[in-house]
Amino acid sequence: MTILLTVAAYFAALMLFSRLTARRGDNNETFFRANRRSPWYMVAFGMVGASISGITFVSVPGMVMRTDMTYVQTCIGFILGYFAIAFLLLPVYYRLNLTTIYSYLKERLGKRSYKTGAWFFLTSKMTGAAVRFYVVCIILQRFVFDAVGVPFPVTVVGMTLLIWLYTRRGGIKTLVWTDTFQTTCMFAALLLIIYNVTQQLGMSVGEAVQAVAADEHSRMFVWDDWVSTQNFWKQLLSGAFIAIVMTGLDQDMMQKNLTCKSLREAQKDVCTYGFAFVPANLLFMALGVLLMMLAQKEGTPLPATGDELLPMFAATGALGTVVTVFFTIGIVAASFSSADSALTALTTSYCVDICERPEDERLRRRAHVGIAVVFVAFILLFRMLNSTSVIDAIYVLCSYTYGPLLGLFAFGLLTRRTVNDRLVPYVCLASPLLCYALDITAQHLWGYRFGYELLMINGAFTFAGLWATNSAKNMKTPTDFTLYVRT
Repeated sequence: MTILLTVAAYFAALMLFSRLTARRGDNNETFFRANRRSPWYMVAFGMVGASISGITFVSVPGMVMRTDMTYVQTCIGFILGYFAIAFLLLPVYYRLNLTTIYSYLKERLGKRSYKTGAWFFLTSKMTGAAVRFYVVCIILQRFVFDAVGVPFPVTVVGMTLLIWLYTRRGGIKTLVWTDTFQTTCMFAALLLIIYNVTQQLGMSVGEAVQAVAADEHSRMFVWDDWVSTQNFWKQLLSGAFIAIVMTGLDQDMMQKNLTCKSLREAQKDVCTYGFAFVPANLLFMALGVLLMMLAQKEGTPLPATGDELLPMFAATGALGTVVTVFFTIGIVAASFSSADSALTALTTSYCVDICERPEDERLRRRAHVGIAVVFVAFILLFRMLNSTSVIDAIYVLCSYTYGPLLGLFAFGLLTRRTVNDRLVPYVCLASPLLCYALDITAQHLWGYRFGYELLMINGAFTFAGLWATNSAKNMKTPTDFTLYVRT
């Protein structure tokens, strides 16, 4: 009952934000671009919460059970990726005054390339968002709704309906404000949970910091094992490319950045929240170490999977009702902030890229409902198929589905060549299949399993395939990169 009341109060606050931000009109310019009036500092702060999501809140504390604190290597790579977004991609998007970033592909490579990029985004984002939102649904189901006999599909439909209700009018304009609120709630909850865990351990904050630093699971860097997927250079480069692809080439993440008043403000926004990921994720990993200490102190066996470490203590009331409330606020805030923007971005891309009817408000409303229905179906499908750590599952899916987007944009920005537009869809479909075959072969012959670096290989396959589809005879002069980034 405590969790239900917390969710109800939280949802009421979101509906208030929705009503205030959408009261000046329900139109596509507001829904898609927030009239290009968003303050950059609000976008930056809200983007931290939107990028972290419920996956980080649940999975990152538990990751220390398997890989210590080596995830920080990927977070350092994120910083490099966000600088690339700020100074290479944003100038292109703002100079072309884009509503969706995939419109660039139409102008540079052709209509089929444009449609291919949009469809890969729709598939990738729907999959990733479903995985993220699955976390909050399964936790609420396990610790609340199972006890009262509510089926899991009803839980999923109900939670998705809540998101649809507060995003259906204001769209991206509403999300800029709700993300700020949700990020505040998420970090307040995280800090309060950490404080309560240190109290349970009988430590002061300073003693807790020293204990985490001295723990065997505090290892952050892996320099010597080149085969390990946790090797520093693999994680660093993977982190950079994950940021570029899952933010810079993702309409969901970029749509909010494109609501800033100018390119300069958008660049400040991206660089600011790029630096925030290292300290933010260090807090989550420190919480994981502290929870393992608490389990050892109380003689509690650790869960089978890392994703259950934090819920085992926080959602069951083992740390008291106050922590249960904090945990609920944190997980709902993190999950809602990623799912609501995903539904908005998917609706935007479908109307603008697939249907090419950006002014049709009736289409936008109907598409928003349809996307929500498909979203529910994907969540239920993921529950049937998932068998690995949730955060790893997302990045594996990202490697296969975002790789072609990386190849398409890299080819468009870094070369002067044209492509055979008719062959682009086949190249983009073949690249993930080749990656899968390469991964299976490497495991069979050498016992090597590709990690997050599969994203870069996938992008390289796509780039090479596009290069092979045409010659340099019809090169564009000057290059699009020079044309659009020149100041």
